[in-house]
Amino acid sequence: MTIAVSPSSLPALVLNADYRPLSYYPLSLWSWQDAIKAVFLDRVNIIAEYDHSVCSPSFSMRVPSVVSLKSYVQPTRNPAFTRFNVFLRDRFQCQYCGTHDDLTFDHVIPRAHGGETTWENVVAACSPCNLRKGSKLPRQAQMFPSQKPYRPTVHDLHNNGRLFPPNYLHDSWIDYLYWDSELQP
Repeated sequence: MTIAVSPSSLPALVLNADYRPLSYYPLSLWSWQDAIKAVFLDRVNIIAEYDHSVCSPSFSMRVPSVVSLKSYVQPTRNPAFTRFNVFLRDRFQCQYCGTHDDLTFDHVIPRAHGGETTWENVVAACSPCNLRKGSKLPRQAQMFPSQKPYRPTVHDLHNNGRLFPPNYLHDSWIDYLYWDSELQP
């Protein structure tokens, strides 16, 4: 079956040479164009394909749905300290009230009291809790994070990322993703 392929459709799941996704959240995906380019540059192996093909006047190829890198990429050991990674570490949940809405981040020890912007002092917080706490110390505000802030490993972030599967998972990807779901007998 030959179809016109739009750039946002038919992404390829990218696996490291050990057949694990490069990342879970966001899920390591390439556009179909990047996947085909990597095939031609001999950088990946095609593991699975869509039922759709792309064609040129002299060539036809099924679109890859899962590719694995031929060379192993060493995962970074220390994740970057970013707002997104703080939210991911804290499972996109306010550490004071548990809501998942209107998230920002809070300095547990406020900067006004010498608190630093580090993994060990910043937590995800909803805007109402952040405003209520303000620049008070936790004991002054009687607000304590549900989990002590910590420097996560890449493994910690990958495990948390598995809890938030993307809206779209192609059937050919399932064997390579270890989501926390019940296995079918």
